[in-house]
Order: sequence, then structure tokens, then C-alpha cells
Amino acid sequence: MNEPQDEHASAADDIEAVERANTAFYEAMERGDLDELTGLWLPGEDLTVSCVHPGWPVLTGRGEVLRSYALIMANTEYIQFFLTDVGVSMTGDTALVTCTENILSGGPAEEGSSLGPLVGQLVVATNVFRRTPDGWKLWSHHGSPVLAETGEEEDEDSPS
Repeated sequence: MNEPQDEHASAADDIEAVERANTAFYEAMERGDLDELTGLWLPGEDLTVSCVHPGWPVLTGRGEVLRSYALIMANTEYIQFFLTDVGVSMTGDTALVTCTENILSGGPAEEGSSLGPLVGQLVVATNVFRRTPDGWKLWSHHGSPVLAETGEEEDEDSPS
């Protein structure tokens, strides 16, 4: 008789676990912790994972994806993610997380400076997770840049 309530509680627990896995992904990036990041992706070379970083081609396979993160971490002195518009959808053992990544990052410091220039970027992202015996693991990450509005668009109703 408690089945609907149990199903809702179970679904809420799953959503919370996916949100924690998603947060752990971004926190590992912020800390530059490649070992933790590696553990967040689906294991096994036989499983195809994929990743699209903004402006990059599609990366396929666990090795290629993890190499890309190692490269990013090696060339990024500072990165911080402020996530907004986070949404979680689930079906069976697959979860889809959409969010806006408000990114603040900085490269290596220039000579005589303690910190490189900081740059802000806005990216919309989709993270796909799969349920495993070891918890929710990333299957795919896709980030797409949000093009900044220039404010130079002409009003269609204005005379030419």
C-alpha cells in the first residue's frame, strides 16, 4: 500500500545521488584532481564515453576523454564553476543533468605576476550519468558556449 510513496522516495534519493555526482565532477575540475575525475567516469575501455568541450570536436573513448581533462588541468591555473539552471531528468538507470556553467578561469601568470588574467565564460552543459554498482558515473559531457549578446542588433521595426 506504500508503493507510490516508496517509489517517490526512491526517485528523490536517485535524483539527490545524481546531483552529488554532478557536483563532484565540477569540484574535481576546480581542484585539478585528475584521479577523482577519472573515478567519476564510467569504467572500462569497452564502454564508450564521450565529451564535447566548447569549441572542440567530439572526443570518444575513456582514454581520449580523460587525456583532454589532463590537458585542460595542466594549462589552467584557476577554474571555478558557478552552476545555475540545474535540472535532472531520469529514466531507468540513466540520468540527464542540464545546467549553465558560469565559469571563471585563469591561465598561467605572466612574468612578475602571481596570477594570470581571469576570464569569464558562459557554457550550457549536458551531463549524462549511468547507474553502476559503484554509484552514478558520467557517460557523456557536452558543453556548448553561450554567445554573448553584442547589443548591436538592429530593431526590425526601426526604419533603415
